Amino acid sequence: MPIPTLLLYYLLALSLAAFAVCGWDKRQARLHRRRVPERTLLLLCALGGAPGFGAGMLLFHHKTRKPKFYMGVPAILLAQGVLIWQLFFR
Repeated sequence: MPIPTLLLYYLLALSLAAFAVCGWDKRQARLHRRRVPERTLLLLCALGGAPGFGAGMLLFHHKTRKPKFYMGVPAILLAQGVLIWQLFFR
C-alpha cells in the first residue's frame, strides 16, 4: 500500500479516536467522574488527531474556554497541514 494511503488511514483513525475521547471526556465531566488528562488530549492532537478533536470541541462544546485548547488545537492542525503539504505536494 502506498505511503500516502497509509498516512491517510492513520490520520483518519487517530481523528476518529480523538473525537471519541473528546465526547467521552465531556460525558465524564458531566457525570463528575474521572477525566482524561489534558496532556493526553493534547498528545492525541499532536499525533494527528487534531481534526477529530477540533470537531469534537465544536460538537460537544468541550474545552472551548481553555486557551491551550481553543488556540492550541487549531495551531497543531495548521502545523500538520503545512507538514503534509510539504511532504506530498511540493
